[in-house]
Amino acid sequence: MQRRVQGWLARSPQWVFSLWAMTAAFGAYFCMYGFRKPYTAATWAGQLELFGVSLDTKVVFILAQVIGYCASKFMGIKVVSELTPGRRVLAIMGVITVAHGALLVLPVLPVAHRPWALFVNGLPLGMMWGMVFSFLEGRRVSDLLGAGLCASFIVASGAVKTLGRWLLESGVPEAWMPFAVGAMFWPPMCLFVWMLAQVPPPSAEDEAARCRREPMDAAARRAFLGRFGPGVLLLTLGYVVLSAFREFRDTYAPELWMALGRGDAPELLTLTEVPIALACVGAVALLTLVRDNRRAVVAVHGMMAGGTLLSVGSTWAFQAGLIGDVAWMTVVGLGLYLAYVPFNCVLFDRLMAATRSVGTAGFLIYVSDAFGYSGAVALLMSRNLLDLQVSWLDFFQHAAVWSGLTCAALFSLAAWYLWRHTSPAARGAQGKAA
Repeated sequence: MQRRVQGWLARSPQWVFSLWAMTAAFGAYFCMYGFRKPYTAATWAGQLELFGVSLDTKVVFILAQVIGYCASKFMGIKVVSELTPGRRVLAIMGVITVAHGALLVLPVLPVAHRPWALFVNGLPLGMMWGMVFSFLEGRRVSDLLGAGLCASFIVASGAVKTLGRWLLESGVPEAWMPFAVGAMFWPPMCLFVWMLAQVPPPSAEDEAARCRREPMDAAARRAFLGRFGPGVLLLTLGYVVLSAFREFRDTYAPELWMALGRGDAPELLTLTEVPIALACVGAVALLTLVRDNRRAVVAVHGMMAGGTLLSVGSTWAFQAGLIGDVAWMTVVGLGLYLAYVPFNCVLFDRLMAATRSVGTAGFLIYVSDAFGYSGAVALLMSRNLLDLQVSWLDFFQHAAVWSGLTCAALFSLAAWYLWRHTSPAARGAQGKAA
């Protein structure tokens, strides 16, 4: 049956293939959030000790899972870049099974040991993105497909938290709520993963436009970084800052809305993210109009730098009383995701094509992701372990401004470097040196 469906998709019009692949990828990654984020909908009253400091139980839970997720990103540099097409589906189902099993153990453990369950929950989930994106990269429509996939993590977190709050209000015990939410996502997860399995490999036309994609061993990874290391470093530094800000906004969204006096409107967790997702999908999808891969790389950098400056400008406008709180939270989120989304799809897919390197964009995605989540861990730990005397809202506003200015500068430098080093003359010189 798989060969029949793959053959039908390969022969179908481009829009039919794109709709199928985008739906499958969006749905699979959306469902992953049902196993990753539901616990954040609960309050988890009480205190736990971490590194000798007494913290709110929820804070310790968040740190434990994010540390596991960060470790997963470092594992993914090897696992995702070397994963062969025939093992992708099995790998995805294994990741979800381990994560859901950890949520089953969570309510059984004593409260003091529950952070270990959330660490194990996060440990495999960080590799899910690369496994899903590997079905989409290296195609003429990868920009569009990646945009659809990225929309999933913009809206999924708020939707899962809303569902978790609904279950709690319906009487489901707090400790069992995360497992219950995950159980609700198993049927659609199986459907969407089956749909992913039917996606045919890139065609000859795709390979001509975007370069051939195949697993990368350690030697291939070292060779690529040897050629373009400074550009990758600049991008990774920017992504560290960006990821820290994004994780803080995503994790503490309920607290931020409460600080703004909107704690009685949980629907804002989802409603404000929908226009952000649509705008980001539209912006990234427009990049399909840029056929030249080298110019597309620069265009992506321009969108990323513009997004970070949008977050800065909207924060200044909010502080000056020029816009309201809902508009500010929406616009600052839009700016954040205009910069964040390309890292997870179009940026590295286009960069691989511009450099004419045979390999996988998943490698570069996981290099940036691994260090990006290290920054998120550092920010969350400093905010909580150092007992900084600043409110959630003030901390968020300062982070929006300084992270935006820093990232805009780094992305501009990266664009300049990569434009120079992906020129035909530069590639020719590298070829002669090799």
